[in-house]
Amino acid sequence: MISKEQFKKELNLIITNALREDVGDGDHSSLACIPKEAKGKAKLLVKDKGIIAGVEFAKMIFNAVDVNLVVDVKIIDGSKVAHGDIVLTVSGASQSILKAERLVLNAIQRMSAIATKTNQYMQLLKGTETIILDTRKTTPGIRAIEKWAVKIGGGENHRFALYDMIMLKDNHIDFAGGITKALEKTKKYLKETNRDLKIIVEARDLDEIKEILQSGGVHRILIDNFNYEDTRKAVTMIGDQCQTESSGGINEETLRAYAECGVNYISSGALTHSIYNMDLSLKAID
Repeated sequence: MISKEQFKKELNLIITNALREDVGDGDHSSLACIPKEAKGKAKLLVKDKGIIAGVEFAKMIFNAVDVNLVVDVKIIDGSKVAHGDIVLTVSGASQSILKAERLVLNAIQRMSAIATKTNQYMQLLKGTETIILDTRKTTPGIRAIEKWAVKIGGGENHRFALYDMIMLKDNHIDFAGGITKALEKTKKYLKETNRDLKIIVEARDLDEIKEILQSGGVHRILIDNFNYEDTRKAVTMIGDQCQTESSGGINEETLRAYAECGVNYISSGALTHSIYNMDLSLKAID
């Protein structure tokens, strides 16, 4: 999995690129009418309800814009919020607050939406041993904060990217000439390159699960687009030989039923690609 150092590097890259994109050669609206020496204070106001996420990231943004900005956190990441709640206040140079405003709002609004949806899924899984996972179906360039939001909401992260886990899906298997050949080549590659990466293999039917188990050396089998009956059969076949994961269009209506089939994990792209941003605003305090 991705290291803490690499994850922090990803976060800093997001901030650097977002400020480059948004600020360019200057926030001329603020530069035009607000004196450089002017001081101000603003509050981050909730106009919605759900799980707040991105507070720690907001602190990173404010610090990147101006190390002298003072952030006072009122509500921490992972907390339930409602309309009218104040998440934090920020004080310091007015120009700096305004320069950071949009990036802070964009990040917290999206992260909170993801955390809220993840938490809703977690509530549906209560009483089962199944864990919800995200996917790589993230917004290009901001994967780190979206996966961070899933964690804040109570879920777990799947692989971060293509480089920290082997995941053999249908196209890999077909291009390689079948499951057995794909696994043989993968194990050889890992040995030759001295890489210690876990292997997940997607199965499209029960026969493919049998073939995967015969090949061995697999960390998890992805039971993809199976119905409930075949999912239960697959879980029984696999037993404790490796981990199990259900995927393929699973939503709020079907999540619980798949969990009750006994799978260890359920992965859902909807956590990151089908959400509506939480309504928040940053308002000046007189």
